[in-house]
Amino acid sequence: MKGKLIIFSAPSGSGKTTIVRHLLSTFNNQLAFSVSACTRAKRDHEIDGKDYYFLTLADFRQKIADQEFAEWEEVYAGNYYGTLKSEIQRLWDEGKHVVFDVDVKGGLKLKEAYGDSALGVFVKVTSEAEIKRRLSRRGTETEETLATRLAKVRYEQSFEHEFDVVLINDELNNALESAEILVKDFLEL
Repeated sequence: MKGKLIIFSAPSGSGKTTIVRHLLSTFNNQLAFSVSACTRAKRDHEIDGKDYYFLTLADFRQKIADQEFAEWEEVYAGNYYGTLKSEIQRLWDEGKHVVFDVDVKGGLKLKEAYGDSALGVFVKVTSEAEIKRRLSRRGTETEETLATRLAKVRYEQSFEHEFDVVLINDELNNALESAEILVKDFLEL
């Protein structure tokens, strides 16, 4: 089996993680989640190797130098995120197609690197007020970090036309149903 990549990218608060989790449970025999590496602090509920590979800044930079990333980005000042090539290969070796939950720039880099073997999906919420509500509900944002994230949302939305498809997530059940159809069509299930 030649593995494929399904890349879900979106600004923070758009629901890409919720969509990816749903797809993983729906297509658990065909799909596996690509765990990203990052340098940010681990949140209380997160598990190293499951949610992210939490690396020190020095370790992350060494992996960049050793060209171990399929893509990487300094998403926020001092916070690096990236996809290890070894993670993609590990999942392909298990006979799975790989699903990504990555930022917009990372998604575009993966799509560029893997071409027609990858489906780039941009998840969009049409209301900025709704994104602000979702981010605030997390309880992890200060007023300053919320303002930074909202500015980044506006910037990232300017890239939606570079993805293969835009998935609107204003109503979750509709978005989940549409995501299932995208996966079935792309994987020819």
